[in-house]
Amino acid sequence: MGILSSLYTGVSGLSAQGEALGVIGDNIANAQTVGFKASRAEFQDILSKDLKGILGGNQIGRGVKIGAVNPILTQGNVDATEKATDLAISGDGYFKVKGSDGESYTRDGAFYFDRDGFLITKDKQRVQGFQADERGNILNKMGDISFPRALIPAKGTSEIKVDLNLDSRVDTAKKFDPKDPYNTAHYSTGIEMYDSQGNKHLVTLFFNKTADRQWEYRGLVDGKDVTGGEAGKLEQVVAGRLQFTTDGKLESQEVTESAFNFSGGALQNQQIRISFGDDIATGGTGIDGTKQYGKESDLIGWSQDGASAGTITGLSFNDEGVLTALYSNGEARDLAQIALAKFENPEAMFKVGNNRMKESRDSGAPAMGAPNRAGRGKIFAKSLERSTVDLATEFVNLIQNQRSFQANAKTITTTDQLLEEVINLKRS
Repeated sequence: MGILSSLYTGVSGLSAQGEALGVIGDNIANAQTVGFKASRAEFQDILSKDLKGILGGNQIGRGVKIGAVNPILTQGNVDATEKATDLAISGDGYFKVKGSDGESYTRDGAFYFDRDGFLITKDKQRVQGFQADERGNILNKMGDISFPRALIPAKGTSEIKVDLNLDSRVDTAKKFDPKDPYNTAHYSTGIEMYDSQGNKHLVTLFFNKTADRQWEYRGLVDGKDVTGGEAGKLEQVVAGRLQFTTDGKLESQEVTESAFNFSGGALQNQQIRISFGDDIATGGTGIDGTKQYGKESDLIGWSQDGASAGTITGLSFNDEGVLTALYSNGEARDLAQIALAKFENPEAMFKVGNNRMKESRDSGAPAMGAPNRAGRGKIFAKSLERSTVDLATEFVNLIQNQRSFQANAKTITTTDQLLEEVINLKRS
């Protein structure tokens, strides 16, 4: 009967080596699959026959079987692409996607936007991430990553920041005349702002030195822009005073008039704060912002927080996985951030095809979080992670398994010859 058992031993070897060849073939077939991790077959011997019972020793093996097929979770090469929605993970973690079969996970970052504006995989799974509020602040709220197709609303200006130098050397003899503002002001400069409907307006600021270290400013716009104004005639919408210290720092600033009453149905008496810097009177240093030094008056910089209505003109991811939309009005707003899942035992995840895997009992629950935090990998935008399959190694393994398969076949043919000899005993 020992001869017969050797047949089954050889068959187990053929079966195990055949399955191992299947694993190698799968690796070779997926050499170009994005994010694919090569696997290996791990063999185990089959329970042996004890010749001396429970005393141990003198055991005859009964063959071999595939004990496990485990992925080798090494980092694949990250190759740059030209597609804005291509993402690659460098390090631990998986993209979370959601579809009709529930939640799953993948390393394949070849995403694109569908006609409804959702970021999806090649098999229509929606990519999950942390959502942003209306101001672009990323929240700890998971959902489908998408972009809005509608216009973003206009935003009226609420604050204007002006940073300039006013020449301390000018005299105070020049008096401002609103009928001839450009020739009667010591210095003037133009800034832009938006009313509540998103209409742009040019406000020209005129500065006059009234005493040592004291200045007055006035903001004028074209009369056609304000309620009750006359086209071609400048109308005053704001006025105030600036006070400087003996060393040229901004000591205080005061608004004496504010009448931003833009026409065309815009909000009347729009509240706009004009800030010339961190003045000392309100607890600042007087250094950041407007100053008075003995050099020619000049505008250093200015900014305002208003914007017209706009539509999306472009989308891009950064290396933190944040999706940013660029709008036709020049605004940029964060829409969402890619979420990464980290598993305690990712080798035990269950493959479901299409480059996706699902959580299993042995893999543990996913720990969701932002990229590059708490041990999760980094995100590379406009990049893809290539397969970890090394064809040279796979071909060497293929040769080894082929030889093992042939050797097990020899076991069967040799046993067959021995059985034939046993049968021949009866014939003789």
